[in-house]
Amino acid sequence: MGTSSVFSPVNESPDLSALQRLREVGSQIQAECAKVIVGQRDVLELLLIALFARGHCLLVGVPGLAKTLMIRSLAETMALDFNRVQFTPDLMPADITGTQILQVDPVNGRRDFVFNRGPLFTNVLLADEINRTPPKTQAALLEAMQEVQVTVVGTRHTLPKPFFVLATQNPIEQEGTYPLPEAQQDRFMFHIQIGYPSEEDEYRILETTTATTRQPIQTVVSGDELLELQQVVRRIPVAPFILRYATQLTRMTRVDTPGIPEFVKKYVTWGAGPRAGQFLVWGAQARAALAGRMHVAIEDIHAVAVPVLRHRVITNYRAESEGIKPDQLVRMLIEQMPEARMDRE
Repeated sequence: MGTSSVFSPVNESPDLSALQRLREVGSQIQAECAKVIVGQRDVLELLLIALFARGHCLLVGVPGLAKTLMIRSLAETMALDFNRVQFTPDLMPADITGTQILQVDPVNGRRDFVFNRGPLFTNVLLADEINRTPPKTQAALLEAMQEVQVTVVGTRHTLPKPFFVLATQNPIEQEGTYPLPEAQQDRFMFHIQIGYPSEEDEYRILETTTATTRQPIQTVVSGDELLELQQVVRRIPVAPFILRYATQLTRMTRVDTPGIPEFVKKYVTWGAGPRAGQFLVWGAQARAALAGRMHVAIEDIHAVAVPVLRHRVITNYRAESEGIKPDQLVRMLIEQMPEARMDRE
């Protein structure tokens, strides 16, 4: 994946009014989603960061945690088309991309093949239980995520923009599944883990969902304006020392990098690739923009480091036997990163 101009610290800064509008949109989206979603503010914040940074998300959590409701509500606030696909072992690529069908003109009897669009032709796609479908169908989805297009019978079809994929996995059922290979997981900007709600949040969920009325969600932003706000995020200046920090944090996850901590050599098989560094910076830009800041701080990198790196740091058998998770390793790396010695010139 090639580098982008977003990494240049001389990018044209966004207009202050546009930055203020982005912050207002982010706050309003969170407020509207809070009408139907109890808790999960951290998850929603990560989804917003990914959306404005033009990334896709892999959500991992047990059933019943309102993943579908959250994504549908998010789409409603932005006046975006929303499709949900339940992935199953018999789902074929054509079931999601679409296929050519033979159509007969009732007037002259002429027969022509017409492309019938599949559910991928939407703005927000919820790919439910992506690990339940075979690799061929997974690959068709991943092509759409990377290229924003699908290829059917040798013809390329461009997907609508914005295009945002949220794929879910159930962590407690592994039989009869097709786990995503690490190289394919790398296409997702964030790996978001959704846990059980607190007791108070769970009480509020019962209180809200057993009521007879539901507050309507108001549209906050159009699809066209969302595209403009995504451009605002890409114009947030990034200082050279921030780029250096993201580069070093990514490289510290690799066992062949000189000077890495001993725990990386002990527990890691494969580290993160260059795409991780890009997602760290893009996520940090989006977080800064949503906070109304014209600059990216180290704390922005820290805030997105775990969801960016947890599925890119592959641990070995020793880590598994000792219960060491990638999340722990990423946090340990952050603690050891020499921020004070970073070159800030």
